[in-house]
Amino acid sequence: MEFELTLHIAALLFATAALAGFIDAIAGGGGLLTIPALMWAGLTPTAALATNKLQACGGSFFASLYFVRKGLVRLADLKLPLACAFIGSALGTLAVQQIDTSILEVLLPFLILGIGAYFLFSPKVTDDDRHRVLTPTAFSFTAALGVGFYDGFFGPGTGSFFALAFVMLAGFGLAKATAHAKLLNFSTNISSLIFFALGGKVVWLLGLLMLVGQALGATLGSRMVVTKGSKIIKPLVVTMSLLMSLKLLHGQYF
Repeated sequence: MEFELTLHIAALLFATAALAGFIDAIAGGGGLLTIPALMWAGLTPTAALATNKLQACGGSFFASLYFVRKGLVRLADLKLPLACAFIGSALGTLAVQQIDTSILEVLLPFLILGIGAYFLFSPKVTDDDRHRVLTPTAFSFTAALGVGFYDGFFGPGTGSFFALAFVMLAGFGLAKATAHAKLLNFSTNISSLIFFALGGKVVWLLGLLMLVGQALGATLGSRMVVTKGSKIIKPLVVTMSLLMSLKLLHGQYF
């Protein structure tokens, strides 16, 4: 695909990726910024989605790395959830090529609004752990696999769905849930990226440029999660859930 990558466009995309990485590390929804920016730069919708996965891998990787170093996540405890999320995303990527997504497009804005409402009104959403509903194995084969499938199949709000699952089903506090969600989101991003790359849809130069911006923003955002916890996560999750829902509804009805 042909497009002109000028210095002006490169600078704007880098800055957009950095801001998106910051938001993604805390609440998810950075694709609201990066996908329109990639299409503005001249990429087709498919190429924009594929290239977005590449740059998103950078953000989710560096945020995950920071959370692991700070002790919020133990990789040994996440082997099975990571594998299930990866497989789920691969299956979703294959399924989306065969199944009509129109029903999901109608339901999704209201599901994301529900996530925002839960984080806003539930007294259970704090930084304190509580009772686990599912065993780690059950969580892996239900929530991790299911949300992974959703990410490969459709995508918007994946980080929020993972965080909600960790809060409701694994009994995690909000900061801990956000950290674990980011690792599973990295797994699903890698899975989708592999399939997009095999299809020749990724614009590598542009994606790698934005990946650097994502890495910078994600590192800053992950530090905010560690230092501020639910004080910054809750309002940003609610805000991004509202914005994602409005954007999806706008695309359907306006």
